[in-house]
Amino acid sequence: MVEIKSAAELEKMRKASAIVAGVLVLLKDMVKPGAATFELNAFAEREIRARGGEPAFLGYRGYPATLCVSINEEVVHGIPSPSRKIAEGDIVSLDLGCVWENYYGDAALTVAAGKISKEAARLMAVTEQCLAEALAQVRDGARLGDVCHAVERCAGAAGFAVVREFTGHGIGRRLHEDPSIPNYGRPGSGIVLREGMTLAIEPMICAGGPGVEVKGDGWTAVTRDGSLSAHFEHTVCVKQGGCEVLSAGPGGTAWAHI
Repeated sequence: MVEIKSAAELEKMRKASAIVAGVLVLLKDMVKPGAATFELNAFAEREIRARGGEPAFLGYRGYPATLCVSINEEVVHGIPSPSRKIAEGDIVSLDLGCVWENYYGDAALTVAAGKISKEAARLMAVTEQCLAEALAQVRDGARLGDVCHAVERCAGAAGFAVVREFTGHGIGRRLHEDPSIPNYGRPGSGIVLREGMTLAIEPMICAGGPGVEVKGDGWTAVTRDGSLSAHFEHTVCVKQGGCEVLSAGPGGTAWAHI
């Protein structure tokens, strides 16, 4: 069952999501050649706690870190490490969650490290556009399939593939709630969205084929063909005539240009 959040619950989710957005804004500027992914993780944990929140990912189903740092062919759930250094030309996906008074916020973005290839830049831009087009479909009375299809349509038009094994999700008192939100779907299908539903919508797009596999660490998902992957995510609330982006950045300006 998909929960409808009360005004009080939404306020807690706004706070959790605002913490996520504020920390991601700072992390974005730390993505530079030579930076260790573990340093980003340590910073994220300090900043979340300093703002009164709790890391949502740390210990979740056994995940060992606060931040997911996924580089190049890594799609999601990359584990930060002191030995893993960001290199010139990498694209780096940062996925972060926060708990505030038992309610969750979740967001992600992909950042360029130094000068990247034209294809990598195009992949990032298209993935961000996929998120924008999905969010444009979110409103009271819309079908979830329209949201999912918007991602697939946008990615396919650019010659890219959507990851099918991992999906977006409902969010609220739990990090993952109903409904599952795949990045593909049939227009006019799926549940009817209602005002007060809260969703984490997250296109994961590959430059090559859609196949992924999980590495031996049990977490890091990579493209099977070694192609680049990008990831953008926002936590949103369904409203009449549109949606509210809860994970907008400081001052209400989203770090993802949507």
